[in-house]
Amino acid sequence: MAKTPQIYYITTDLDLVASRDLAPLAAALAEKRVFALSVTAHTDGRWYATLENDCDADRERGSEPEKEIVTMLDAVDSLRGVARSIWSKCILREFNIGYECGDEPWAFNNGLTNATLRRMAKVGATLKITIYSVHPPVRKVSPKKKRKAPRR
Repeated sequence: MAKTPQIYYITTDLDLVASRDLAPLAAALAEKRVFALSVTAHTDGRWYATLENDCDADRERGSEPEKEIVTMLDAVDSLRGVARSIWSKCILREFNIGYECGDEPWAFNNGLTNATLRRMAKVGATLKITIYSVHPPVRKVSPKKKRKAPRR
């Protein structure tokens, strides 16, 4: 019998957009165990980066985003010099909390403390929540047979 898909917290990404190279900022954050999944220049002339902290090994189903966001905020608060300047000039600084959607439990919630929300606001960050749908298993469909036209 198939297991009912569960709702659960996946991870929190830190998404950044700037008009200059984000690699020095990503390198400074990596020293605090916040690692870049991507740092790319786009055709619009802007740089985009997506980062996550190194909590993956500790993360379990049932965990919440608070710990990961606090870890990333600690890293941001430690920035100095060029890295701090790049952070300050980012067009977007966004914590994106990701959840896998499912059918159970009936109700599901996570929260952030007011202290964490204040820290996010202090560093100029916004909050986004992304909910990923559960994809049903792909069923193989046999090709339809071509029907011959009836003879007249």
